[in-house]
Amino acid sequence: MSLLTEHQRQHALAALPNWREEGGKLCVSLKFKDFSAAWGFMSQVALLAERMNHHPEWSNVYNRVDVALVTHDAGGITDKDVALANCINQLL
Repeated sequence: MSLLTEHQRQHALAALPNWREEGGKLCVSLKFKDFSAAWGFMSQVALLAERMNHHPEWSNVYNRVDVALVTHDAGGITDKDVALANCINQLL
């Protein structure tokens, strides 16, 4: 798995509303109606991530979920991160 170039990352971000690159990771901060809605979203992502064998770094505080995607094996952002980000966006 090879790292995306700067140009590839910028192109990917242009197609990922609300996502940003931060600290060498693809990141998004999401707000939901309440804790249950946030947890439900995380459950959906967890099942998806398991199927893709690519797991997010994330945190949850009440109705907020912060997600960071990076391919640790490759040492940065790869197509796997972009694919998972696109799948996450489809759940919103």
